[in-house]
This record gives sequence, C-alpha cells and structure tokens, in this order.
Amino acid sequence: MDIKNITIFGPGLMGSGIAQVFAGCEDLKVTIFIRENFEYECVEKIKSNLNQLKEKGVIDEDTIKDIFSRIKLTESMEEATKDADFVIECIPENMELKQNLFMNLENYCRPDTIFATNTSVMSITEIASKCKNKWRVVGTHFWNPAYLIPLVEVVKGNDTSEEVMDKAIELLKHARKHPIRVNKDVPGFVANRLQHALWREAISIVEKGIADAATVDEAVKYSFGLRLPKLAPMENADMVGTDLTLSIHSYILKHLENSTEPSPLLKEKVEKGELGFKTGKGFQEWTPEQIEKSNRELREYLIKVIYNK
Repeated sequence: MDIKNITIFGPGLMGSGIAQVFAGCEDLKVTIFIRENFEYECVEKIKSNLNQLKEKGVIDEDTIKDIFSRIKLTESMEEATKDADFVIECIPENMELKQNLFMNLENYCRPDTIFATNTSVMSITEIASKCKNKWRVVGTHFWNPAYLIPLVEVVKGNDTSEEVMDKAIELLKHARKHPIRVNKDVPGFVANRLQHALWREAISIVEKGIADAATVDEAVKYSFGLRLPKLAPMENADMVGTDLTLSIHSYILKHLENSTEPSPLLKEKVEKGELGFKTGKGFQEWTPEQIEKSNRELREYLIKVIYNK
C-alpha cells in the first residue's frame, strides 16, 4: 500500500475518532491540523476512547503510547500537507466550507494526494466542484463512534476516479474497517437512507398516537433489532421469499408514512427547544445520569460485540 501519511482537518468528535483509527496502524502516520485552541481537546477525546478500550482489556498501556507516537498536531498548513497522501475533512456540514477547504488544499498538496470527505449526507460531486482535479475527491463516511463502528461508506462522486475509489477501500481495509462501495452520489448514500426511513416511520407512529416513543424503541430493540446484525433486509426478503415480500408490500406500503417533509411533531419539538439529550427533553425526558448511561452502554455494547470483551 502506497498511502503512509494521513492528514485530518476538523478534529472534533468524528475527526479525533478517525485519527485514532489510522494511528492504530503501525505503518501509518497521522497529522491533525489545529485551527483553534479548543481543537487541542482532540487529544483528550482520543485518550478517553483508548482508556475505555484498556479498561475492557482490548489494548494495554504500551499500545496507547504507540498510537500517540504516530499522531502529530500542527497549526501549520504547510506542515500538515507537505507529505499528505490522504486528507480527510471532518469540518462542519457546510457546503461552502468544504468546497473552499479542498480548493485551497490544491495549493499545498501533491497532485496525487487523495481528498476524502466525511460528510454524512452532502453531495461528493458538489463538494469537489471548485477543485481542478475533481477525480481525487471521494466520500468516506465513518459512523459514530468512528473508532468502534466498522462501516465506512466509500462514495463515488461523478468525477471520482476508479483508482481513487480502490485506494480508499484498500486503505480502510488496512485500518481494519468495513468499507462498502456506494456507486452513485445520492443524498444520504446507503446507510443513512435506510436509517432515516426507519426514523420517519418511528416518529410518525408517535405522532399518530399509535404508540409512545419508549414503546417504539422497545419494539425495535426486542424484535428485528436483535437479528439485524445477522439477518439484514435483503437476505430476510429472500429467506421469507420474494413472493411473500410482494404480498406483504402490496398490502402494507400504502399505510406507511411517505411524507417528503419532516414531521410536524419533530418541528414542534425543535421550536419548543426540546432537543433531546442537549436539553434533557425530546421525544422522551432524560436526566444527566440517563444520558451518561446511554452513551456509556452504547460503547460498552459495541466493544463487547466487536472485541468480545
């Protein structure tokens, strides 16, 4: 593999987790570009992630030291880009910011440096539109928490070359992630389209008074949610038979939520400032203890599933 130097722009929650992923490879070096003083907090985020893995017996203290030995922080654009083989931006979901970053990076990086965007929904083609070498821009959508969730969606923009797609997939496999190839640059790519189709129906069920929010979550957690890691939708359709799937869909699809606009209930929640964990109330009410428990148990669950620890 000819990629050795990774540069991260935007060392927030996702950027710090992605830096950790690549620094976990003995033959890769990671440079994190720091723009504001608060971005130095990325070190503490990575340290916290690694300490949780250590507490669960996944890694030891020597491994943590090795990982940090492969991470460098810099406030210099020249230093961040001079040896970069693969740049990943994790800056805010603002189209103009992303476009201008990649356009500016062409003044610093080698012509063959790959530019990857961690956007979760934005068009890769549009993000690349201000670049001279649009062929080098690719989507690499990691999922939160990036250091635990295996999936990375590798998204081909209209101009992305096959070579760049192949190199991105090779790099992610090398970093022990599970890349999937997304052949068309569509909003939401693959996994977010699936996820938000479920969310739309879940919110609609609550809005129509069919069940409350807690019950909707129970319905998922204690039924098909349990089997999804082993029996996903397309395999399930084949298992029960495409004929039965057609029969069910012929009856039920007309009754499912098909709105192309956000739910009025969701809009009402936001207007009232009921923003979920951020404010302690959303579709349900949350104490600080419950919020901490939810975040902790998610990571513990993922560590158990992935590392059997």
